[in-house]
Amino acid sequence: MPAGESAPAEGSVPLERRLHPVTPLRRAWAPVAVLAGWAVHDPDGAQRQLMRLTTTVLLASLAAAVLGAALYGFLSWWFTHFSVTDTELRIRTGLVFRRTAHIRLERIQAVDVTQPLLARVAGVAKLKLDVVGTDKKDELAYLGQEEARILRAELLARAAGFAPETVHGVGEAPVRRLLHVPARVLAVSLVLTGATWGTLAAALVVPPLLWFATHSVWTVLATALPLLGAAGASSVGRFVTEYDWTVGESPDGLRIDHGLLDRTHETVPPGRVQTIHIVEPLLWRRRGWVRIELDVAGSSNSVLVPVAPREIAESVIARVLPGATVPSTLARPPRRAGRCLPLWWRGYGIAVTDTVFVARHGLLRRSISLVPHAKVQSVRLEQGPWQRRQGLADVRVDTGANKTVTARLRDAEEAAELLYAQADRALTGRREAGPDRWMA
Repeated sequence: MPAGESAPAEGSVPLERRLHPVTPLRRAWAPVAVLAGWAVHDPDGAQRQLMRLTTTVLLASLAAAVLGAALYGFLSWWFTHFSVTDTELRIRTGLVFRRTAHIRLERIQAVDVTQPLLARVAGVAKLKLDVVGTDKKDELAYLGQEEARILRAELLARAAGFAPETVHGVGEAPVRRLLHVPARVLAVSLVLTGATWGTLAAALVVPPLLWFATHSVWTVLATALPLLGAAGASSVGRFVTEYDWTVGESPDGLRIDHGLLDRTHETVPPGRVQTIHIVEPLLWRRRGWVRIELDVAGSSNSVLVPVAPREIAESVIARVLPGATVPSTLARPPRRAGRCLPLWWRGYGIAVTDTVFVARHGLLRRSISLVPHAKVQSVRLEQGPWQRRQGLADVRVDTGANKTVTARLRDAEEAAELLYAQADRALTGRREAGPDRWMA
């Protein structure tokens, strides 16, 4: 709702609003994309059809396509409305078949603002909503930058439980910066990541070998291009995406701002984090750097800190999981675990604190997973035939994000005790956990 405009009175019809007037330009690409897809799918047929057309017919067809695309974009924008009531956000879309999405405000867990490069030039932004119980994000694209900021603050305040008549006075929650990743540190961390060099080496070595084996240009291109794309995505792509990464704390969760070309403003919803992963690539350990990843129920947010010194990263973890600490030592499996997994068994370990279940895996790329006891959905013990012979078992801890953290190759008796003890800790944790309410 624009600034200064009052909320509709209780019982009245909510005011419907349209998206920004530049939105038709985005929608107009749909018919063009259909034609481009047909041309790529059948290039020979597309070329034959174009050869049959005269210059006049071709120009007329292009003009008709442009006008049709513009009309489609305008009508799709004209028939798209949204409104905010006391209890829900309503989004009405559809040119021929109408669709109305009713999004309950109390089920909104995050509202992200994204600005692709062209949107930044046009002064507009896209609002993405994470809603409990849905995998796909609903979005409002596009809104003016100021309108997006005001609407985001209003939705977060409504989701926090503020009364409808007071949300316009709440404003955007204040943010206290916790961490900023310098561009130089990010660049060095990507250079020291094994995945970057692995994909680049494959892109340089595999195509020549295929050429000597097949002498087929298409085979070489079909292999080289995906490998080069993967190498670019793991290096340049990550740098562009994670550039200027800033983490701040606010009453509605942790705010994450990042992006060189496309700016993104995300929110890590409080109480919805199911697991935290501390990732330590081999070449980062000498510098004491780690990467923090998340499993968030019903959200696509997965990175909290792309790279930071361990002590700073752990201070951010303490803001996500109050009272949680990362154990300095973890118990390894018994030595006979090497009969099941030679050498790599040394990378496994577990620890249990008053607040979290901790499991480690990996030797070259070590990862430590922290699961709050209150977020454990189920605990399972699994034992294969060779493990039974060695007196070993795995304990799997399932979380609300449909993810599993495994304590591998534990002594069978220890695993049985861990199974029942962790089930009790999960029950107690859920009973004692506070409400996942924002701005409390």
